[in-house]
Amino acid sequence: MKQKLLEMEQYANENDVPIIEKDTIVYIMKLIKEHKIKKILEIGSAIGYSTILMASSDEDVYVTTIERDETRYMECLKNVKACGLDQKINVVFQDALEVNLPNDNKYDLIFIDAAKGQNINFFEKFKYFLNDGGYIITDNLNFHGYVGKSDTIESKNLRALVRKIEEYIEFLKANSEFDTEFLNIGDGISVSKKKDEK
Repeated sequence: MKQKLLEMEQYANENDVPIIEKDTIVYIMKLIKEHKIKKILEIGSAIGYSTILMASSDEDVYVTTIERDETRYMECLKNVKACGLDQKINVVFQDALEVNLPNDNKYDLIFIDAAKGQNINFFEKFKYFLNDGGYIITDNLNFHGYVGKSDTIESKNLRALVRKIEEYIEFLKANSEFDTEFLNIGDGISVSKKKDEK
């Protein structure tokens, strides 16, 4: 599997596919083990790099991952199979905002790593599928150092995207259903823990 992961890193590099930073996945895998997380939902599979690492972090871990780009979806399926993890990973080809999950599907961890401008929508849609005490982790909240500096960005599209990430950070800070901490790991992540319903 180590060889396969190296091949995936190379593929991502050559094809401009953003994959999770090493520090970030190390942190997430540690969290999975420490909190005995079993069921994970990932929004944005890309080629399956983080999916495979999360699924292999413990033998009882199962991951459902959603990807809307067909090329990446096919690549993800191929990589999951090559690692022998097709019994532990369910890859769904759909836009996450259009996907209908069964209401009784509950997860211990939801990992948001998809279209950054949709973070609030992803959070609001999928929080209902999180167990009490579960976690929602969102990646790329520093967005290559642009977040917090949106006023200085010349590109209109980039500025709009960065502002959406800044709005998401404010949304998390104000969200009373979750305790959120922001960690300067990799490209910046938020770890939002769902408060138990009293």
